[in-house]
Amino acid sequence: MNLFANLEIRLKAHLASMVADGRLPDGLPIDRITVEPPRDASHGDFATNAAMVLAKPAKTNPRALAEELVAEIAGWAEIDTAEIAGPGFINMRAKDEAWHGLLKGILTDGDGFGSSDLGQGNPVNVEYVSANPTGPLHLGHARGAVVGDVMAALLAKVGFGVTREYYINDAGAQVDVLGRTAFARYREVLGETITLEDGQYPGEYMIDIAQALADRDGDKWLTANEDEWLPEFRAFAIDYNMNEVRSTLALMDIDQLYVSERSIVDTGGVERAIGKLTDLGLMYWGVLEPPKGKKPDDWEEREQLLFRSTAFGDDVDRPLKKSDGSYTYFANDIAYHYDKHMRGFAEQIDVWGEDHKGYIKRMQAAVAGVTDKQAALEIIICNIVKVFKNGEPVKLSKRAGNIVTLESMVREIGASALRFIMLTRRNNEVLEFDIAEVTSATKDNPVFYVQYAHARISSALRKAVEVFTDSRIDDKSLCDAEFAHLRTREEQRLISVVAQFPRIVESAALAREPHRVAFYLSDLAGAIHGLWAAGNVDPAQRIVVDDDLPLTQARLALIRAAQITLATGLRLLGVVPVQELRRNEQELF
Repeated sequence: MNLFANLEIRLKAHLASMVADGRLPDGLPIDRITVEPPRDASHGDFATNAAMVLAKPAKTNPRALAEELVAEIAGWAEIDTAEIAGPGFINMRAKDEAWHGLLKGILTDGDGFGSSDLGQGNPVNVEYVSANPTGPLHLGHARGAVVGDVMAALLAKVGFGVTREYYINDAGAQVDVLGRTAFARYREVLGETITLEDGQYPGEYMIDIAQALADRDGDKWLTANEDEWLPEFRAFAIDYNMNEVRSTLALMDIDQLYVSERSIVDTGGVERAIGKLTDLGLMYWGVLEPPKGKKPDDWEEREQLLFRSTAFGDDVDRPLKKSDGSYTYFANDIAYHYDKHMRGFAEQIDVWGEDHKGYIKRMQAAVAGVTDKQAALEIIICNIVKVFKNGEPVKLSKRAGNIVTLESMVREIGASALRFIMLTRRNNEVLEFDIAEVTSATKDNPVFYVQYAHARISSALRKAVEVFTDSRIDDKSLCDAEFAHLRTREEQRLISVVAQFPRIVESAALAREPHRVAFYLSDLAGAIHGLWAAGNVDPAQRIVVDDDLPLTQARLALIRAAQITLATGLRLLGVVPVQELRRNEQELF
């Protein structure tokens, strides 16, 4: 069903045969050849760079090689014409039968359209969100949550064995601070006057945690020693916050495997990872240089246990033990990623916030080192999100600690709208959106623009059933439509855009760029709206032509194939397609 991939495979096979029979030399970069839409749609349906890529290493003229390839391509059953453009690019036009076969295939495969076995079942671990369990998820977490979840969906769509994962940072100083904050609030709800210490969590959600503890245990902890109450308060607060995290992510239809840092530490995971690094000769005792360009007043040269991270591209070697003999956060992170490797994940993808950007080199070095280069870590960075309402910044939540909570945003604009809007910019760019705009029923709202296209098609299908009461209007019967009726510019444009979906899915998965699907769906919606606009100007181009069943069936087959494509893409984004327009939204544009 992927016409572009099919042509690319066929072209590469032909080039391999040319190498085999001596018409081309060995060692050519055939893997760099692509078949994709031409930049200018008027030039054809497909374009390939084959002659341009291979001419120089083959020591031949690109146009001469293009002429040989055109002679071959012109004879392919699905190709109508093949022409040379410029110095050696090849443009191709498909026969109508190829497009008709595509539409039938979509109607038959349904939401299987765009699936492939590219990944061949290879396991990949996608870790995202992984917020510290010290408070509610905020709006910034939404972006990483969506990017990670859609990335996982895309990889699964193209045949990888995907595990979605959330790493709970429930070991270390930050959760001790959480436990102490909970104890302070506990004393407060039991009538004491308190003052939070610097660094403790000020959000009023901590009062809810303390009240829940007081409801369960009464005042039993007031006279206890810290070594008695701290583990209890820490564990209770972590569980409370993680339950909130899970329920918030459930609102966004996100389901992950949860892995505890503390469980890895307590079961010897850090020692195993450091032992592995030691066995590989990557640990040593040494003295680090002071930070470049400055030497802090309290800098003390001392011998430390260091990991040779510079051997894997890092800027400096990294300590894995603190002066008190405890392990660093970095040591725990190495243990976690080593644990992923031991669970069978040679391919690991982490989705991080912009504030973790400086951690990339050391973490990639650690994964390469501890796995002896048997695993690789890719990191996707998500930039900040700024949200407004009617042009004014959204008010922060005192209860949540001066943040905009993810839960409040989901409840205000809906999970589908929030998920889509998170992908309207590249993940490494700052994202700004206005709540008033993403909840408006206008073509300037990217969420509504796409959903409106889907609903319009549902409306046309319902109308056809009402008009042609004696005819079946379903996917199976539409496969038998007379597709030769599809001749208008808008119809041809829509077919061409639909055909690109499998290619977009594969490229988005391989490039780790889920926003490509959102961009594509906007283009597809534009082609659908263009078809409607043509019908509004010329009644002969309307979808349902009351006195012409064959023409109507052909157009219904086209828009139904487009709707399947649109719905499949939306579901990959975690967006629920809208089936029906509200009364005041009829024919808005």
